[in-house]
Order: sequence, then C-alpha cells, then structure tokens
Amino acid sequence: MKAIVIGGVAGGPSFATRLRRLNEQTEILLIERGDYISYASCALPYYLGDVITDMDSLIERTPEILKQKNNIDVLVRHEVTKITPASKTVTVKNLTTGVTFQESYDVLVLAIGSRASLPPIKGIETVANGCVLCNVTDALTIKSFIEQQQPQTATVVGAGPAGLEIAENLCQRGITVTVIDQLPQVAFPYDPELAELIATQLTQKGIKLILQQTIAEISAGGKTLHLADGTKLATDMLIFATGVQPNSELAAAAGIDLAADQHIVVDERLATNLPDIYAIGDVIETTSYITGLSTPSMLSSAANRQGHLLADIINGADWTYRGFIGTGIAKIFDLTASFVGYTEHMLKAAGITDYKTILITPFDHAHFYPGAKRLNLKLIFAAKTGKILGAQAVGERGVAQRIGELSTAITGKLSVYDLPDLELPYSPPYSTTRDPINTAGYVAINQLERKALTIKAAAITATELATAFFLDIREADKPSVGTISATKNIPLSQLRDRLDEIPTDRPVYITFRKGLNPYNAARILAGNGIKAILIEE
Repeated sequence: MKAIVIGGVAGGPSFATRLRRLNEQTEILLIERGDYISYASCALPYYLGDVITDMDSLIERTPEILKQKNNIDVLVRHEVTKITPASKTVTVKNLTTGVTFQESYDVLVLAIGSRASLPPIKGIETVANGCVLCNVTDALTIKSFIEQQQPQTATVVGAGPAGLEIAENLCQRGITVTVIDQLPQVAFPYDPELAELIATQLTQKGIKLILQQTIAEISAGGKTLHLADGTKLATDMLIFATGVQPNSELAAAAGIDLAADQHIVVDERLATNLPDIYAIGDVIETTSYITGLSTPSMLSSAANRQGHLLADIINGADWTYRGFIGTGIAKIFDLTASFVGYTEHMLKAAGITDYKTILITPFDHAHFYPGAKRLNLKLIFAAKTGKILGAQAVGERGVAQRIGELSTAITGKLSVYDLPDLELPYSPPYSTTRDPINTAGYVAINQLERKALTIKAAAITATELATAFFLDIREADKPSVGTISATKNIPLSQLRDRLDEIPTDRPVYITFRKGLNPYNAARILAGNGIKAILIEE
C-alpha cells in the first residue's frame, strides 16, 4: 500500500508516523509546499518576543529525521496542484525548479490546513512593513524585520486570542502596540464578561485598543492607516491576525464535497465522499461532540489526534472519530484565558437558546495560603438537563486545570449534577476544600432547581427599571459595581435585621456582585417569603 499525505505541519506528520509504527510495509510519502514540517506553530508568537530564542527547538521533525527514523519520504517546497481520483494520482510541482510530475496513491490524506484571511482593505497590496504569522517562514521574516528596522510602533489588526498573543510579545520587546478590531470586544469568541477582564489587563500593560473600528485604507507602504471614522494612525509595523480560511480549493477541484464555509466534509471515519481520500485538521468540517452539529475543528491538538486515529482506521481498526469539543488556552500577560466547548456567542450563532449560565469568582487555592487569586469561571449548561455545553475561565492561576477538568467531564458526558461529586485533589497551595469545579456544580444546580433565579442586566425592561426594587447588599467598605443603580443599600451582614425595608408589592432584584454573597442574600430573602432575582452583567 502507498499512502500520500498532503500537508506537513500537525495532522499530516501525526498520521504518517503513527501509520509507520503500525505498518512497516506501507510506502509513505509526505508532501509539503512550505519550507518546514512538523513545527510548533502556536509557539511562534513567543519566538517573536524572544521568550523562545531557538527556532530549531520548535521544529520537532525534519525531512531527514522522518526518513532516517521512520522511513517516511518527505518533499518540501513541493505543491500538489491536482488530484485525479479516477487514476488515483496527484500532480506535484517542485516549487524550486518548476518541474511537475505525478505520484500514484492507494490512500490519500489531505492535511492541507488553512491560510490567513485578509480583509479587503484598499492599499493592502502595497504594504511593505506588514505580514501575517502562520508559519516558520513568516516568523523568520517578522523577526528579521524587527531586528533590522527596529520599529518603535506596531499595529496588530485583529483582537482575537492569536492577535493578542502577538501583541503581548511585541510589547515585551519594548514596541508600542495598538490593536484594532471591528468587534466591540477583545478575545472573541469569549463572552463579554470574560473579555472585559482581558481588555483591562491589556490596557494596564500599555496596549492601546481601538475597538468597533475598521481600516478603510492603507498608504505609505503600510505606515499610515486610514480608519473608517476618518482618523489616521501611523505605525512602523503592521501584522494581520484577522482569521483564517481553509485551503480547500484543491479538494473542490477534485470533486470532494465542501460545506457552505468551504471546509471539507468528512464522515465519522474522516473519509471524504471520494474513495480512499481522507481529510484531517483545520481544513475539515466535522461534528460537535457536544451538540452533534456541524463544526470546523480549528485546533492543532485536534489535528494531531485526528491524524493518529486515522492511521489506526486505515490500518484496519474499527474506530470512529467521536467529534470535536474545542478546547483552547492563551497567555495574555499575567492572565490565562481558556475555554472548552461553546461560548454564548457560539450557541447563539448555532441557534441554541435553551441554556443557562453561571459566573463564579472563587479563589484558585485556599485563601489563607499566600498568593491566592480570584478565578473567574463561567459555566454554560442546558436549561432542562444540566448537560455541560461549555465553559470559560480567566485568571492568574488554576485556569488550565479547571478547564481541563471540565473538558474531561464533557468527554465523559457528565452534567452539572455530577460536578459536586467530583473528588478533586486538595492541598492549600493548589485548591480549596470545595474546588471551584464543585462550586460551579452547586451554583448551576441551584439555577436548575430555581433556588437562585438570575437575569441578565440587559434583559431587564425599562418598566422594571423604573418600578422594581434594586437591592445592593455590599458592605460599607466595598465599592459599587455593575451598570444598574440600586434603590437601596442594605449590607448582607444587616439584611436579616432590616427585612422590613424591602417591599413585597413589587419585583426585587439583587444588583450585580461577584461571589456567593448575592446568592446568600437571595436565600435569606427566600427563607422569609421574599422572592429575589440576581442580576448578571
């Protein structure tokens, strides 16, 4: 059997090396149009920031190593220009010499990934001081520009997690950084209450944010940006982090089915609609493990797992791909931001509305042990069953641990009702006796059992704002928070003694405040016959 793999970054090498470990007889050829294979693309921003100084350390395998250790033939700087399914051949072009030739296959694996998606800005083709950061060659080009041109200012277009990682690393080099995005928040698709924490961190570290704004025109070779509102922004350096699109044109020309968003459609065995042609990684549309809905799988970790699994399938294993959960993490200066599954943004885009959310802010470890920090954890779950749909967390410590635990819970099809029962490790330097995941489960169950009713601040009507009673339960030494003004402040410590000050003839809302105190206030009121609703921001 001869297997040809197109694409050599993440999924392709994972497939090829796993297949070799399973089968010594298969002939394996990996074709990559770039200069490098098997590199840590997610680490490239840290190479720009000199956090990682050795580029060679980011390249896990070279063509020579794959041949020597795995007997896998590799062609770099070669591009497959055509797939001919009828004859089971591919046409290959040597990008150095221009020579073309054909290779036959028994099995063809498309691990062709994605590429940068640039906005249609007038003058973008004239940019001489700009780049995207998608591969090793891009990173080397940007690093060389920084070292030779010594830019004092840089603009990153795109405030998603990838753009923010680039912004941080440029800032760490002493460059004054501006980030521009057309959305009203940073770090999309994180939800606004988590994104606000990230935005605050960015501005505290000196990053200038220009949100809800687009670039209308670029001039002076990229050194002058004309914004849509008429203002001009001068910049020495310009980097686009405006998203990616799948490299599916080759597949489409061969007759392979594509989804509406141009991702390759595969089944549960990662097979396309054409015989003996499979696809993995950023280029495919698969199904969500959580909802069963169609979804792209745009993470290198997913591509690696898909490649490993596909090798087993092709070698005869009766296995299937169970679907994409989606788990990501990003370092943003002193904060860590992580997510798993769906955010509210993503649920609304998918047309899913029957869900509930909770936001808790426990300490990451025991408050009496030095260095305890607040962990902001949002949990999203089905309104009727408590099925976990997703979670997000932002904090200085303990973020990856909790999101990893929730990803495992989703994989095991646990619901919020199971979270209080999880026996998680405790020691004061690492956690609390009731871990934040346990607490999230308790609070979610309270929501489902209607022991603590909540409402989004934006969902309160103008009539309710004018007529309802808004109770602020903060203590005297605490600042007011939230967007809704209180009718009255009664500190939680005094609430039982001042119940007669709370009306019973109109709705009662407890104004936004992080932590357990609003819930405790609601339970005190409920125990005395007063129904109160907690406000979420």
